[in-house]
Amino acid sequence: MADFWGEEIEKYRRELENSVIPFWASHCLDREVGGFFTCLDRDGSVYDKTKYLWMQWRIVYLFAELYRSEYGEDKQSYLTIARDGFDFLTTHGRAPDGSYYFSLNGRGEPATAPFSIFSNCFAAMGAAALYRATGEKRYRDEAESAMRIYIDLIPNPKRQWEKALPGKTKYLSFGSYMILANLGCVMADCLQTDRYEKESREAIDFVMDKFWKPQYGAIFENILPDGSVDLESSEGRHLNPGHGLESMWFVMNYAEKHNDRALIERAAECTEALLKLGSDPEYGGIYYFMDVLGKPHMELQYDMKLWWPHCEAILASLYAYRLTGRVQFKEWFEKLDRWSFQHFADPEYGEWFGYLNRRGEVTHTLKGGKWKTMFHLPRMLLVALEQMKQIREMELGK
Repeated sequence: MADFWGEEIEKYRRELENSVIPFWASHCLDREVGGFFTCLDRDGSVYDKTKYLWMQWRIVYLFAELYRSEYGEDKQSYLTIARDGFDFLTTHGRAPDGSYYFSLNGRGEPATAPFSIFSNCFAAMGAAALYRATGEKRYRDEAESAMRIYIDLIPNPKRQWEKALPGKTKYLSFGSYMILANLGCVMADCLQTDRYEKESREAIDFVMDKFWKPQYGAIFENILPDGSVDLESSEGRHLNPGHGLESMWFVMNYAEKHNDRALIERAAECTEALLKLGSDPEYGGIYYFMDVLGKPHMELQYDMKLWWPHCEAILASLYAYRLTGRVQFKEWFEKLDRWSFQHFADPEYGEWFGYLNRRGEVTHTLKGGKWKTMFHLPRMLLVALEQMKQIREMELGK
């Protein structure tokens, strides 16, 4: 009898160790100025030296996690890369109020104001992972500082850099809450603290009780402050299936840690609905954006297929299958796994392409840029490997 999960585990291990890690370790280090190059073309060549802070901190996080993992070869170099990145970013990337700029220029000088709270989110995540890897207090202190700034800024994330005027409709943004649901678990695991349990639980409740709308089988990206939906505007009808699926494995991860079976069941039901909603029945894969009423979407790239929603859909399927045992989630995993490796993976140069048209054809050769870096793919491979190992052990034990 074929060992399906054993073969999948080996495939994911090879992709991580032979494709993804070497690509970034070989090409992303700025050995002259410090920090990382994230704007990398297909072959790893640098096409822009701008340093986007939340892309930078994600690299710190992944190399710190790889240092602790069983994967890769030169583990000490992974820790050195993460440490050096931390030193560069805390020296050059931090604004006077402790928050982080959106970007630095190629010389490491501030280039864009700290209008995005996600720079602080991933600073907290990267510093926390370094603390878990080393136990050094300075990393914990930075993680706590960045986490507090992130939480404090959620009600007014752009501060004085907000472009909207009073006439613009005010929304609650899903992204801030879904990321907090994950970040709270990362902080709890890395810092061994329950300090952020209240915020984590509130974020989970926002995801499940406010943004998830069962009558539409969808998670809305923007809801009105009273929790209702705005169906009169494109912004109010906007859906991002990848965000929804990413949030579901965050919720299942949290629920498992808290032994909350009811929450696991709810998240699994949402996962199945979101997989059905976001899938393209004609060409396969997951849509980038959708309109909940099927009206024209403002974003011209709405029907593209991006790497990261597929990474998150794979993880949501694996979590749901392991925690419920329902065969449809294994079938979803197999379908997403085949489509993703067939269309995104680049066997010639390594890593994955990030941007495809609806038919699954590559539209951009880049492997990294303003929004793509060493994060969603290697995180998916690491988490998927752990999920599949647990599934395999469970099924062999039956």
